Amino acid sequence: MLHLPVCAGLRVSELTGPRLEDVDLSSMSIRVLGKRRRESTLPLWKTTAAALLAWLAVRGRVAASEVSVCARGEPLSRWGFAYLLKKHTATAAQTHPGLAKKRISPRVLRHTCAMIILQATQDIRKVSPWLRHATLTTTEIYTRGDPTEKIDAMESIVPPHLRRGAFQPSDKLIALLERAS
Repeated sequence: MLHLPVCAGLRVSELTGPRLEDVDLSSMSIRVLGKRRRESTLPLWKTTAAALLAWLAVRGRVAASEVSVCARGEPLSRWGFAYLLKKHTATAAQTHPGLAKKRISPRVLRHTCAMIILQATQDIRKVSPWLRHATLTTTEIYTRGDPTEKIDAMESIVPPHLRRGAFQPSDKLIALLERAS
């Protein structure tokens, strides 16, 4: 379940909604119902498909037809997913202590997907359909968050060359500073 928000950029509602018949492991895809009842079929990475297959084996036979179910075999709620994410984040923080200071939420996993796609393609137009955004302007927020783009921009700017010299403050500036203290 943790693979899907990161690798497919699923929203929590898209993660908890799919039913068993929405998963097609032969084509390694999953059908989700997104915002405004828009239906999408999303490709799965091989690792995500393998993790989903492993989950389905562990999930076993339960009455609920949803892919994501809780320990009681009932459909997983958004709060249930948030609880599981918090639990797994705490476990991961034992190995990676930096995670303990981070606020990891289902939304953060979706943003992680967006940043992975943006860094891999360097094209915001490819992130938008992956996240199923209605307009490109919704996706533009990720251009503000990509530190590699900021670093590239900083490195491309030639800093001004300053002449080394002795600064001589004027008598007026010294008088002003003396009055202020």
